[in-house]
Amino acid sequence: ITARFVLRLPVGDTVPVSLLSSLLGVEADWKQKAACAGMPFDLFFPTPDTPEDLIAKAKSVCGACPASEACLQYAFETNQVSGIWGGTTEDERKSLRRKWLAARRRSA
Repeated sequence: ITARFVLRLPVGDTVPVSLLSSLLGVEADWKQKAACAGMPFDLFFPTPDTPEDLIAKAKSVCGACPASEACLQYAFETNQVSGIWGGTTEDERKSLRRKWLAARRRSA
């Protein structure tokens, strides 16, 4: 069985997620390859009182993940403001995303 996911646009048009992923330069199946697949959700979405060792554990999972770059790219493209994505925390990603956006503007 093949699933087809569709994104609904405000004007009523639809775009298949696989096409959108291609346009964004992100692998459509990176989540299936991710090392975090099947792991506890809360490990990757820490709260302000989460101990640093648990954050380090989540980041270490990302460090060995074959989809880490695609994950971080997805976080940049979709402006993920919470959680650990591509081995980066929210604060780390803020700085990196600003640089990423500036580089995109310069190359456009």
